[in-house]
Amino acid sequence: MALIFHRGIIANSQFFSRSSGVLFRRLRASRSCTSARGEGTANTLKEELIQVAPKRALEPNTHGFEAIIGIETHVQLFTLTKAFCSCPYVYGSRPNTTICPVCMGHPGTLPVLNSKVVEFAVKLGLALNCGLSMTSKFDRKHYFYPDLPKGYQISQFDIPIATKGFIDVDLPVEFGGGHRRFGITRVHMEEDAGKLLHSETGSYSQVDLNRAGVPLLEIVSEPDMRSGIEAAEYAAEIQRLVRFLGISNGNMQEGSLRCDVNVSVRPIGQSKFGTKVEIKNMNSFSAMNRAIDYEISRQVLLHSQGQSDQIFQETRLWEEGAQKTFTMRKKEGLADYRYFPEPDLPEVVLTKEFVDKLCQGLPELPEAKRRRYEKMGLTMQDVLFLANDNHVAEFFDASLENGADPKLAANWIMGDISAFLKNERLSITEIKLTPFELSELIASIKNGTISGKIGKEILFELLAKGGTVQSLIEEKDLVQASLIFPVRKASEFIIIVDPAAIEALVDKVLAANPKQLEQYRAGKTRLQGFFAGQVMKESKGKANPLVLNQILGVKLKGES
Repeated sequence: MALIFHRGIIANSQFFSRSSGVLFRRLRASRSCTSARGEGTANTLKEELIQVAPKRALEPNTHGFEAIIGIETHVQLFTLTKAFCSCPYVYGSRPNTTICPVCMGHPGTLPVLNSKVVEFAVKLGLALNCGLSMTSKFDRKHYFYPDLPKGYQISQFDIPIATKGFIDVDLPVEFGGGHRRFGITRVHMEEDAGKLLHSETGSYSQVDLNRAGVPLLEIVSEPDMRSGIEAAEYAAEIQRLVRFLGISNGNMQEGSLRCDVNVSVRPIGQSKFGTKVEIKNMNSFSAMNRAIDYEISRQVLLHSQGQSDQIFQETRLWEEGAQKTFTMRKKEGLADYRYFPEPDLPEVVLTKEFVDKLCQGLPELPEAKRRRYEKMGLTMQDVLFLANDNHVAEFFDASLENGADPKLAANWIMGDISAFLKNERLSITEIKLTPFELSELIASIKNGTISGKIGKEILFELLAKGGTVQSLIEEKDLVQASLIFPVRKASEFIIIVDPAAIEALVDKVLAANPKQLEQYRAGKTRLQGFFAGQVMKESKGKANPLVLNQILGVKLKGES
C-alpha cells in the first residue's frame, strides 16, 4: 500500500513503521510545534498571561461589549463512497485501509464526482431556505498539511451551490426560551482531509488517510449569534436538520459534524467588527457553549485593560480539562489558499426538474414539526423533547395516527419510556413496544379498562418483551369486570370495579374516621383526598379510581 512522503514538513523524518500490520508514516515533531486541526494539545503563547477563571466562562461578563459569533459547520455526508473515487468510508476502520491512488492524489489520477453529493447538497440548501446556483463549479484550495496528500483540497470558492438562507431555532425554556432566526451565508461541497494520530509523548504523529476524500458540506452562518447558548442551539439545530434529511448521522464524537466558531467582541453601538478568533476542538454542544463564553470573557478583559491589540486573528483550541482556549496557529487568509478553478472536474449544472423532485421529497423538518406540535397544545418543553430526535418524533406521530391522545402520548414517551431507554442504553428504534400498542395502552387507561398503575406494569413488559396490550390484560387477568370483595390473593393485578364492593370499603373508612368526616362536612373539602387514599390503602391499590371517586363524593355529602 503506497503512502506519500511529505518532504519539507519538519526535520528528522523517520521511515514507515508497521503497527498491527498497518503502515503508518511517522513524522518527527518538535515539542514547540502546535497541534494539528484541533486533534491534540497546543502550547500556550504570551497572551495566556491573562488569567480568567475557567468556570466563569459559563456566565461571560461583557461590560458594555457585545459578542459577534459565526459558525462554520462541516457535515460528513452519509454516502457509500467518497466524493471523487469509489473507496468506501467506514468510521473506525484500520488506518490506511480504505484509500486508493485517487483519494491519495497520485499523479495521473482523475477525480469523478459522486452524484449523491450533489443531491444531498441541494436537499440541505432547500432545507436551509437558500437560493441554489443552477450552475456551480469546484475549485482548488491550496494549503500544505501532512494529512492533505494532494497539497490542495477540492472545494467551492466563488460560486457555491447554495447561498443566502436562514434557519429558525427555538431556545430551551431554561435559557429564557424564544425563537431566533440565524442567517446562512453559503453551503458548499468539498472533500475532507486525512487525520493525524498524535503519540502520547507528542514526539511524532502518524497519518491516517482513510478520511481523505470523504464528502463534506460546509455551512457558513452569518455572524448573527451573540452568546454561547445561541451558538450551541444553532449547531444542535443543524445536527437535527441533517439527521431528519437523512444526509448524515451528525455524530460529533465520530467527526461527522464539526464546528469551527468565529468569535469577536466590540463595544455596543459600534458597527465595525472586532478581531476574529476561530475556536476548534469542541466535541459537544455544551463544550461549544463554554468555549465561546470563555473566549468572550477573555477578549472583553483584554479590551477593558487597553490591550485589544493583543487579540490576534488566529485559531485557538478548546481544552476541556483546563476550561480554556489556547493558541494553535495563525489563521490563514484567502490569499494564502491561492484558489483557482478545478481543471479536472466539469461544472455542476442543476435542472429545474431535478430540484423540484428533491423539493417535493423533503420530509417534515424540525422547525415545521415543532410548530405542528405547538398547535396540539403541547408545552414548549414537550415540543423540544419530541422534535429533538427524528426517531422519537416518528414514534410519537405514529402513536397519534393510531388514535393516541397527544398530551398523554407525550407524557409516556418523555417519562417512563425515556427512563427505560436511558437505563437500558437503547434508542427508541430498539425497543419492543410499538406505537400502536402505546396508543392501545393509553386507550385502555382512558376508558377505565385498567388503572394507570397497572398500565405502567404492562408498559415495562411491552418495552422489554413485546406483545400486545390485549393479550397481557387477558393473560394476567386484568380485565375490569364486576368482582366480589375480597379479591383473590393470588393475583396482584385484579381491579375492583363492583360498586357494592367499593361502597363497602368507603363505608368502612368513613366509620373509622369520624373526626375527619365531621371536618369535611364543615367545609374542609380537601380531606376528600385523604379518604380516597384510605380506601385505596384498604383495597391494596385495586379499587377503580373512577368508581371510587363517584361513590366517595356521594357518601361524603351524606347522600344515599
